[in-house]
Amino acid sequence: MYPLLFRTVLSRMDPESAHHAAMAVIRMLGVPPFSWAARALTRPAPELATSALGLRFESPFGVAAGFDKDVKGAAGLFALGFGHVEVGTLTAIPQPGNPRPRLFRLIPDRAVINRMGFNNHGAEAAAERLRRLRRRSRRAVLGVNIGKSRVVDVAEATADYVRSASLLAPLADYLVVNVSSPNTPGLRGLQAVETLRPLLHAVHNAAGTTPLLVKIAPDLADDEVEAVARLAVELGLAGLIATNTTISREGLATDPATVAAAGDGGLSGAPLRTRSLEVLRLVRAAVPADFCVVSVGGVETAAHVRERMDAGATLVQGYTAFLYRGPLWARQINRGLAKRG
Repeated sequence: MYPLLFRTVLSRMDPESAHHAAMAVIRMLGVPPFSWAARALTRPAPELATSALGLRFESPFGVAAGFDKDVKGAAGLFALGFGHVEVGTLTAIPQPGNPRPRLFRLIPDRAVINRMGFNNHGAEAAAERLRRLRRRSRRAVLGVNIGKSRVVDVAEATADYVRSASLLAPLADYLVVNVSSPNTPGLRGLQAVETLRPLLHAVHNAAGTTPLLVKIAPDLADDEVEAVARLAVELGLAGLIATNTTISREGLATDPATVAAAGDGGLSGAPLRTRSLEVLRLVRAAVPADFCVVSVGGVETAAHVRERMDAGATLVQGYTAFLYRGPLWARQINRGLAKRG
C-alpha cells in the first residue's frame, strides 16, 4: 500500500512539503486514543529490550536526529515502534535554515540530499515542548541533538553549545553534540581534536549527569575517526554517533544532471551504508567494550540493523529509509529482529 502511495502521490510532492504532511499524521498518532491503537500494532517484542547509557530501550532501533527537528512528533514516533527518538538538531538561537528548496530525493539511490541548515525554533522553545512531553509520558527515550547557531562565529561556538546544553540537558535522556553537519559554515572544522577538546569539555560540564555523546561525519579520514573516538573516551563521554551525512557523490545511480541540480548538502540513505559500517568498526576498535556506539547511515532493513550490532553497535538509528519504507518501517525492523532472535 505505502509503495503505491509513494510512487503515485508522495514522490510528486515537494519533499519538504511531504515531510510536513507526514509529520501532521505522526503528531496525531502521538495523542490518545490514536497512540494506544498504534502502540498495540507496533510495540516491540519484549526480548528486543536493550540497556545502554543507563537507560532501557524497548528496541535497539531508533530515529536519528533531523526527522523531528522541533520536538513536535516524538510521541507519535514512539507510538510507531521506535526504541528511541533523537530530536533536533536544536540551536541556542532560533533560525529559519537555508532557503528552499533544500531537500531533494534521489529515488534510484534510495537517498536524499539535504541542506536544511538546522532550521528550528530554538532551544528555549524546544525546552518547553520537552517539559510538556515529559509530563505526559516518561516511557519514550529521548535524545536531544544540539548544534551551533548560524549567526554565532565559530570562535564563540563553545558558549553557544553550552547555552543549549544548559537548557536542554535536564530534559533529555541523553545529549548529542553535532559538529558534523555539512550545512552550517565552519561547523565540521570543530571535529579537529584541538578544537573539539575544549568544546566537549565545556558541554560535558554543562550537561551534568545527562549522558553526552558526539556525532561525527563519515568524511573524516580513518585516523581522524580514531582520534575523535579516543578523545571522547578520554573526556568521559558516554558515547559516539557514527555517522552524519556525507558530502561525497561517488557511485550514485541517479542521473548526474539531477544530482548536480540538487547542489550542495549532505547525502543520506543507501549510498552511505558502506562507509558508515567502516566508521563503526573503526570506532568500536578504538573504544572500550562498554562505551556506547550508535550507528546510523544507510540502514533500511532488520538485516542491516543486525549487521551493525554484530559489528559492535550498541544502538542503531535510521531516517532516510522512513521516506521509502513508510510508517510501519520500525515495526518491520523490530519484527525482523525478533524473528531472528
